[in-house]
Amino acid sequence: MTYLLIKSLHLVFVIAWMATVFYLPRILVNMAETANEPAVQARLQLMGRRLYKFGHNMFGIAFVFGLVLWQGWRVFPATLPNVAAGMHWIDAKLTLVAVLLAYFIWCGRLLKRKAAGGTLPSSRALRWINELPVLLLLAVVFLVIAKPF
Repeated sequence: MTYLLIKSLHLVFVIAWMATVFYLPRILVNMAETANEPAVQARLQLMGRRLYKFGHNMFGIAFVFGLVLWQGWRVFPATLPNVAAGMHWIDAKLTLVAVLLAYFIWCGRLLKRKAAGGTLPSSRALRWINELPVLLLLAVVFLVIAKPF
């Protein structure tokens, strides 16, 4: 039961983090399209900063629960199973999660650059870049469910 509780909490916080991963680039698209509207820019900047901070918090909590799921059997061997013993799907999953985290941080840097008076890529480029996390998430879900190797 402890394992299922931790797994459920991990999943809830991953979902919350992924919501920020999906929405932060959309805020950047809106910022690129409303460059001549200072009031809108200020509102989007505020929304982006708050969302970015929220995303970091959600990632941190998801990370802790994920770490417990992955390595908790070493501390609590009677309570938590070794879910990845001898399997390499977890390596691929963690690599993709690291790529998602790098993408999230890059979006945050774009937000900070815009706040400092810098420029953003075009809204069209940002729209294409916005699709990347969907593909990465699809691969992560497949790895977790199918455990192909």
